[in-house]
Amino acid sequence: MTEFFQQVINGIALGSVYALIALGYTMVYGIARLINFAHGDIYMIGAFLGYFATRVLGFTFLPALLLAMFGCALLGVLVENCAYKPLRRAPRITLLITAIGVSFLLENSMIWAFSPQPRTLPELLTSYQLEVGGLIITAQQFFLLGVSVILMVLLQVLVQRTRAGKAMRAVSMDENAAALMGINVNHIISLTFAIGSALAGAAGLLVGIYYNRIDPLMGIMPGLKAFVAAVLGGIGIIPGAVLGGLIMGVAESLVAGYLSSMYRDAVAFTILVIILLVKPTGILGKKAQEKV
Repeated sequence: MTEFFQQVINGIALGSVYALIALGYTMVYGIARLINFAHGDIYMIGAFLGYFATRVLGFTFLPALLLAMFGCALLGVLVENCAYKPLRRAPRITLLITAIGVSFLLENSMIWAFSPQPRTLPELLTSYQLEVGGLIITAQQFFLLGVSVILMVLLQVLVQRTRAGKAMRAVSMDENAAALMGINVNHIISLTFAIGSALAGAAGLLVGIYYNRIDPLMGIMPGLKAFVAAVLGGIGIIPGAVLGGLIMGVAESLVAGYLSSMYRDAVAFTILVIILLVKPTGILGKKAQEKV
């Protein structure tokens, strides 16, 4: 039984990262009706910005985290304005192909600039672990979960309690009506990309610290798994993204612990098939709902 709960703890820590990335998918879809498949690569850029901040600039954890989030927010706005905004009225398949193209562009640009060799971050957190009833919780897991929860709470406060959040919810419900009420829809969509990308950048640095390994292709599989997490919880719904991310992380950890680590990536796509067959709207999804 102790082993089971240990796997659950490991899964919750991992799932919090999936949740952060999934929030970017779900926010962008909820407002712009776009699946940004380049989102996983923005997460990768966040890891490299953290590497630059710590290795080159000598920053500690918090300044490196802020730099990664700020840099990814700018990148998200740049991608939206250059790649997606001109095609906003184009068919969905055009936007989907563009998103895949942007993903390949970011990956290969980073390979060209930094080579495909993995890199390691310096030790930013104290190496300690807490043992409670036979369960071991490491400092990295504390920070991973703690920072993720803080960012999720701040996002929820922003969406529910601020004027910008109200504008985001209005655009998600009816873009044309929001524009008639004086809301700058282009500005809100750019803001959404900035927030989602900042969360992905934070996740990139946290994972870099957790696994102590980053590379230009590290965003492919986590990006796909986070997309599955968003669909699982109900894409376009913020609590759904968090719930889906945690379920994904726990499921992956249990499969790796009790079956084989070879099957951990297959879990995501098995869950995707099941949820599309059983409840396509996701766990928290409804046929008619407030998306963000």
